[in-house]
Amino acid sequence: MTAPAAPDAIVLAGGRASRLGGIDKPRMSVGGSRLIDDVVSASAEAGCRTIVVAGPDGADGVLPPVTRVREDPPFGGPVAGIAAALPHVRTERVLLLAGDLADPYGVLELLLGERTPAGPASGLCLADQDGREQWLAGAYPTRGIRDGAAALPDGGRGASLRQLLRGIRITAIPAPASVVRDVDTWEDVDIAGRERAARRE
Repeated sequence: MTAPAAPDAIVLAGGRASRLGGIDKPRMSVGGSRLIDDVVSASAEAGCRTIVVAGPDGADGVLPPVTRVREDPPFGGPVAGIAAALPHVRTERVLLLAGDLADPYGVLELLLGERTPAGPASGLCLADQDGREQWLAGAYPTRGIRDGAAALPDGGRGASLRQLLRGIRITAIPAPASVVRDVDTWEDVDIAGRERAARRE
């Protein structure tokens, strides 16, 4: 049986990273490579034909080819970024991925694995060890995302991901801490760097 084609991917890379002094976090080098590069590369290797990066210009360097969008006005939040990216999505399902995932290869392996099927109106996301859903490590029906975005005012500016996804039945997949680790503080950066270096050994 032929495996289904990988969904398109939307990568969110437009946050302010206030807990890291406002640096451009997705383009930070952690463990020898930039976070955003690894998210895009993992998506490409997983077979995603269209990868849309929603965030500021200047994502230069070694990224594979991507489509770049930016919500208008900037810094409207992740839902506004997703809404700006949706016109470029052509697949029935879409990956929503944070641009600062510590282990995007592990995230995609779990989301796209055969052991985690989902129906056409259902979505999947990873959950951390405390059971918290990681909405930006998820695979969702594109129609559900479009409908959710259309129902929000102001192009989704300032809206929460929970509001965007509330019309989708979502199954949370427990994931190891190393896979769903947030890179929000300098301590997180240090831990993620060690884990990423270890995976390359």
